[in-house]
Amino acid sequence: MSFSLEGKTAIITGAANGVGLEIARHFSDHGANVMLVDMDETKLQAEADSIDGNGDNVRYFAGDLRKKLTVANLLSATIDAFDGIDILINASRQVLPSNPLDARDDHFEELFQQNVLANLRVTQAVAKRFISQEKAATSEGSIGAVVNLSSIASDRTHAELLAYSVACAALNQMTRSLAVAFADQRIRVNAIAIGSVMSASLQARLKDDLDVRAATLAATPLGRIAEAREVAETAQFLATDASGFITGQIITVDGGRSLIDPLEAAAH
Repeated sequence: MSFSLEGKTAIITGAANGVGLEIARHFSDHGANVMLVDMDETKLQAEADSIDGNGDNVRYFAGDLRKKLTVANLLSATIDAFDGIDILINASRQVLPSNPLDARDDHFEELFQQNVLANLRVTQAVAKRFISQEKAATSEGSIGAVVNLSSIASDRTHAELLAYSVACAALNQMTRSLAVAFADQRIRVNAIAIGSVMSASLQARLKDDLDVRAATLAATPLGRIAEAREVAETAQFLATDASGFITGQIITVDGGRSLIDPLEAAAH
């Protein structure tokens, strides 16, 4: 059993900030070649430059993954830089409040495009690359790993997160379905459902609303908010041979919060 990322190539979307960026840093620190992907090119370049890596193992790609041509260009750029692809981390996600009574303000279409369909299209394209590379592979293990970033909001019923919750539930089911569809090709697909993680945006919100902070801590059996590093470590496990017989699973990283979660306001 190996947790090693040495020499592996990972595409990590949503890598300009937050959990996606922490996963990119963690993977680079553990020897992986990393392609950071997001829409904000200026932020991507700054973050890519800030990751030390092993000298030449970090690249970035800016573009809108809802567009088919962008996905094709991402694969070409990754292959040109690193010759192949071993891991896909779909960490790009958008969280917007919903007004269930107003079709102009429920954000369903926007969140499905960004959080579900974009992830599906990238996964389909990368899976085809995994299969084409497999012809030269000699290992009997998996030929590629996909990890989707989801949320415990998929099982919560907070009205202001209507569209986000439904999109996360769809992403979880997509994870299971693709795991079965890709299993005979030896491609593993899993997801991480996170609770409250101390990203910059959540830190700012909790600083401004001490009541939400107190309620979040009280609702979490482990009594704290997760560090982004803890999600990155889970992603490493799911991306490596250490989880070689795990596929189609939604691994929850929430300090036990989803077991009780009495919060009236969401903090995901």
